[in-house]
Amino acid sequence: MRPINRIEPNLPAQAYRTYEIAAPRSTHWRDATCDEVGCHHHQYGWRTVVDETTTLGQRQAHYIRAESRRRFGEHRDEAGLTVFEFAPGQPCFAKHRTRVERPELYLVTGGDWRGNPLGTPTRRHTRPELWVEDFQENQDALITRIERG
Repeated sequence: MRPINRIEPNLPAQAYRTYEIAAPRSTHWRDATCDEVGCHHHQYGWRTVVDETTTLGQRQAHYIRAESRRRFGEHRDEAGLTVFEFAPGQPCFAKHRTRVERPELYLVTGGDWRGNPLGTPTRRHTRPELWVEDFQENQDALITRIERG
């Protein structure tokens, strides 16, 4: 994962609020088939290249040959790697997910990316427009404080 570059905050975490629109994996997503997500590999087939001189490559090749239950052709390329070619119309190896019909969560939490040191309870707005109004009021209060010095 790529490291996140953040501007060093001028104030402690408790001086901040975080406004978030969330669609958590546990409640807003479900496992899906290749067909459901329009998987390119499923539609057109794919190739998997394995280096069987390594332990990992040997395990991958064994899985494909003995356990994957997929149709494939197999050959060696010019570098000596094993190339498995899978026909279209069968599930790929990726785990697909798709959104369920559920509205996003509009949340306001205390603190920032460093945490919520005061333990401020998360506020969940029932409608997006109320979240926007809360955000605007917060921004207006900040501007007023900055202008007053």
